[in-house]
Amino acid sequence: MLSTAEALAKLLNLAPLPEGESVPLAKADSRILLRDVVAGRDQPPFAASAMDGYAVRASEAVEGARLTVVDEAAAGHRADLALPPGAAIRIFTGAPVPDGSDTILIQENTGRCGNQITVTEAPPLGDYIRPAGGDFASDFTLTAPRRLSPREVALLAAMNCAEVRVARRPVVALIPTGDELVLPGQNPGPDQIVSSNNYGLAAMLARAGALPRLCPIARDSRESLLAALDAAEGADIVVTLGGASVGDHDLVADVLGEAGLTLDFYKVAMRPGKPLMAGRIHDKMMIGLPGNPVSAMVCGEIFLRPVIERMLGLPVRGPHLRQAKLARPITRNGPREHYMRAVVMPTETGFPVVEIFENQDSSRLATLAQANALVVRAPDAPALDEENTVLYMSLD
Repeated sequence: MLSTAEALAKLLNLAPLPEGESVPLAKADSRILLRDVVAGRDQPPFAASAMDGYAVRASEAVEGARLTVVDEAAAGHRADLALPPGAAIRIFTGAPVPDGSDTILIQENTGRCGNQITVTEAPPLGDYIRPAGGDFASDFTLTAPRRLSPREVALLAAMNCAEVRVARRPVVALIPTGDELVLPGQNPGPDQIVSSNNYGLAAMLARAGALPRLCPIARDSRESLLAALDAAEGADIVVTLGGASVGDHDLVADVLGEAGLTLDFYKVAMRPGKPLMAGRIHDKMMIGLPGNPVSAMVCGEIFLRPVIERMLGLPVRGPHLRQAKLARPITRNGPREHYMRAVVMPTETGFPVVEIFENQDSSRLATLAQANALVVRAPDAPALDEENTVLYMSLD
């Protein structure tokens, strides 16, 4: 069996390279920027007033001075005149600072009568002037790759960028398998359960930046599996859920093999998630995940997220592991790397404590929903007493 690191490396090698598309800026939020964007002009492109008041010379705007208002400047409309000696120009926030002025005297620090103002508090030199290029210069670059946030969308708009080159969202077809499954909202028979991991993985994939496609349930027959494969036509990745083990009713490997699947690997030394397989079918990536819901979701965190990152052109970092102290002792680990559902809690000392759920059965979704972390235990890790530290990865 492969280690999780070896399996992930093989999956990343199978993943297609990112493909780009141009989208309008209004649809760029959360998309992955593939191409650097250069501003092209200073922002602001001129020295601008940061407050309502008067454009003046600081040397003339001493306390008690009287200045004559000779013009007006507003946002989008600069003054017609350069500032003459002994004068002031009425100015509003965002307006270009008139030539000859070096300071903004805010209106709160003046008294006005007709076209005359009296300075009641002298302003410092350069007060309330936003310099040209004070936000960013004309060669400012927003670098790729990055996932665009609303803040960066606003920045791109200020850079006068109307559309951006982003990674095309990978389409991931999810095929649940098994006679025992029904869809949420349907009435299960006495021997059936409700399909859940396809919906959980779809939500996970959408958050990662992919476009999940929920395919019909493939029943335990060759014909049904091939029909579900037809429903995945056009997807970049085909993900089957269940049917990848060695039981008499686990048909995925055999049927997809007949349909052209070239298997790259099968089985990973991890728990949960051992019966995982991957390869190519019809020139597209294929991943077979376990059918137990916790196994499928954990494999999604460990394998599917990094694959989507690779296909979006993002650097693949893998899980960020942190340390926490055990709240209770744990026994020796077995021969497979174990991802254990747990709750990490802050403490007054700043070093977190982790409580691992006692029951780690891979069918128990309720504990996965309650968990905020997975404790990662190496193969054959020794038993540990409470207060010993373990590594964990956070869950969204």
